[in-house]
Amino acid sequence: MRAFVAIELPPAVQGELHRQQAAFRAVAPEARWTRPEGIHITLKFLGEIDGGQVEKVVQALAALGPFAGFEIEVRGFGFFPDARRPRVFWAGIHAPADLADLAARVEGVMEDLGFAPEERAFTPHLTLARFKIPRPQPDLAAAVEKHPHLSLGHFQVSGFLLFESRLSPQGAEYRKVARFPMEGAGSRE
Repeated sequence: MRAFVAIELPPAVQGELHRQQAAFRAVAPEARWTRPEGIHITLKFLGEIDGGQVEKVVQALAALGPFAGFEIEVRGFGFFPDARRPRVFWAGIHAPADLADLAARVEGVMEDLGFAPEERAFTPHLTLARFKIPRPQPDLAAAVEKHPHLSLGHFQVSGFLLFESRLSPQGAEYRKVARFPMEGAGSRE
């Protein structure tokens, strides 16, 4: 299965992201918009893993144990790599160092299992849309400039998930495999 580790967003934040996407859609019709229910904060993309690897991943992530919860704010918008040649349009994540620490812990245990380390620094964001051809999007950039610090909500993080990603012509579909920290004997979805 194609897998990744991520933080799930609460429905209220998903709803606000959906409202913002609807407002931006008119000024960026060529963008491929992400379905709000599929938007998440990726901690580690694993790629294709088999059943045996799934069990090892679940065990390694469960061994991380509980962590102190922290609050995240979704605020602002931007482009990767930049507004001149955007490939991704995103909403910003404002969080304490606890988020980067959690991502580093996940990265470390996955590296111990043989997964290649990320080459890029951890940059938390929420992907709202992708562009097939990276060219300037002046209307979208102008719309973003009208609300440079718009808050789309706050939420408390107390756990993360292992997800399966299934690709289809309609876009990626996600299935929750396991939740961490695990409660009781385990929290398999």
